[in-house]
Amino acid sequence: QVQLVESGGGLVQAGGSLRLSCATSGITFSNFKLGWYRQAPGKQRELVATITPDYFTNYVDSVKGRFTVSRDNAKNTVYLQMNNLKPEDTAVYYCNAKHFLRASLEYWGQGTQVTVSS
Repeated sequence: QVQLVESGGGLVQAGGSLRLSCATSGITFSNFKLGWYRQAPGKQRELVATITPDYFTNYVDSVKGRFTVSRDNAKNTVYLQMNNLKPEDTAVYYCNAKHFLRASLEYWGQGTQVTVSS
């Protein structure tokens, strides 16, 4: 059974930091591209950051220079370090895992709420 479990969300003031974690099980972690998405109320889910099996990263422009995605293959965990948070970063953040060869093998976490107060 595949599980992706996010943690680390919460309430923080603007300018603050949070570190999200996504612990996975049931997948061969090193074969998956990992990603963080977010969905704000009334908006579509958007891609925030991804990291490939060989550690290439990609970010949406709005978080470049503030967020860092990383992975620990020994712990089957992906992280999102979020610094200098802004109220517009408020959203539910979801962890995503997609097999790097078989895109049909894709899994989602349940989401964790991040709220940034001004």
